[in-house]
Amino acid sequence: MKISNILIEWYKKNARDLPWRHTRDPYCIWISEIILQQTQVKQGFSYYNRFVQKYPDVAALASATEEELLRLWQGLGYYSRVRNLLAASKQIISEYNGKIPDNFKQLRKLSGVGDYTAGAIASIAFNEPVVAIDGNVSRVISRISGINISVNNSEGKKLIYNLVSDILDKKEPGIFNQAIMEFGALQCKPANPVCDRCPLNQICMAFSNGMVSRIPLR
Repeated sequence: MKISNILIEWYKKNARDLPWRHTRDPYCIWISEIILQQTQVKQGFSYYNRFVQKYPDVAALASATEEELLRLWQGLGYYSRVRNLLAASKQIISEYNGKIPDNFKQLRKLSGVGDYTAGAIASIAFNEPVVAIDGNVSRVISRISGINISVNNSEGKKLIYNLVSDILDKKEPGIFNQAIMEFGALQCKPANPVCDRCPLNQICMAFSNGMVSRIPLR
């Protein structure tokens, strides 16, 4: 069985029930990804619900004032995130006729949207076969492949990108990206990963060589 299939099967059985996983609305996915950039799911959950309730679409967000958004964001920190959300919403109104771009290349041009966020929105909302690599993904791939170089430098990042691209499920890229991220969050955790009940432990180089606690290298 392919790694992508194993991850997707695991995800269908173990994924947390989160509101942004019940939609393919690119706006909701975008908001959730920005909130979760520097925030744990448990804390971000209530902020996400309040945010999309008050600003349900791009037009509503673009018409908000920075003061209003900062007040709603209070307690989350990293306030540049919400300032970028406002700037990007105005970009979408002026440059894309109010519609969130449906591809990685254009999403990447929005204020505050990096490779990971663009990949997440493009794959989950629009089924574009692109990867979305965060810390969870880097850790999973590093351990499975037994990568013994730093994943923080350009060489390590390129290697991770290539390895994830090789196993990306091109028919279900959004599900795959969510699956491997969730797998890193719940199963292949930074500390105390659940290796004894891991569906990938037979092919995991780090597990086989007793190096789980040392990978990924930073």
